Amino acid sequence: MEIMIQQASNGNYIDLHVHSSFSDGVLTPEELVERAQAEGLSAIAIADHDSVAGVAAGVTAGKERGVEVVPAIELSVQFKSYKDVHLLGYGLDWSDRGFLERLNDLRERREGRSRDILAAVNNRLASEGREIIGFEEVSTHAKETIGRPHIARAMIGRGYVDSVEEAFRRYLVPCNVPKRYWPMDDALATIRRLGGAAVLAHPTSVSILRSELRSIITELVGLGLDGVEVFNNMAQPEEMAALQRITGDLGLVATGGSDFHGIEEGQEMGRGRGGIRFDGALLVPLKVLIEQRRKL
Repeated sequence: MEIMIQQASNGNYIDLHVHSSFSDGVLTPEELVERAQAEGLSAIAIADHDSVAGVAAGVTAGKERGVEVVPAIELSVQFKSYKDVHLLGYGLDWSDRGFLERLNDLRERREGRSRDILAAVNNRLASEGREIIGFEEVSTHAKETIGRPHIARAMIGRGYVDSVEEAFRRYLVPCNVPKRYWPMDDALATIRRLGGAAVLAHPTSVSILRSELRSIITELVGLGLDGVEVFNNMAQPEEMAALQRITGDLGLVATGGSDFHGIEEGQEMGRGRGGIRFDGALLVPLKVLIEQRRKL
């Protein structure tokens, strides 16, 4: 089965998965919109990890530059024994007070985890005879939620490593502290309650076994899953074709996104593995679904 979508017939391209400096991206929401305009994209979705703090600025900048910014979020979720499953929520009410309180609680927990990881990294640095890194120094690299990429950038600034990849390999992975996750059923119900559409991000990060993945996605549909990020940077072409078949068989929405952070070598906004681009037609059924949810 041939993968859609290599080229849009009308040149209308999008990217439904980018990160800003309000989570673990490098660029501000305004800079993301500027980059999207330069790349010729008609729409992007700012989907920060457990945060919607950058959405308002992104939407405003998008209106000024003629780039549609879809409000979104990427939640870290647990489903059965599968941990750190990423769930994208599109078009949800990002001003809901209860939701913001829940995100603030998650942000505080994440900050505590980041402090513990930094303490472990500093122990390793001290054993190497290097000066430790203060949390305040790390926080200068983040707008809101502080995570491991911000520690990596602080280490690069000190000259301790040459790249984010090296920081993770030598320090951040060995010094990792387990996350706490949203239960899948709760995350799906929350996105639906807020009028949004729930999409499973880069599914091959959950499993590369196609029969297992089909079984997982089928079960998630029963819990309220709306779509699958078919076109992404983690999947090989044949895996994207398989995801496309599963999505079609189950009547789900298919989306595509680069998972752009601005720090991965060779990764570009608006492009997936092999240089494929994401057709603007992917946004149409997603927006239809979101509009239907808002009317309920």
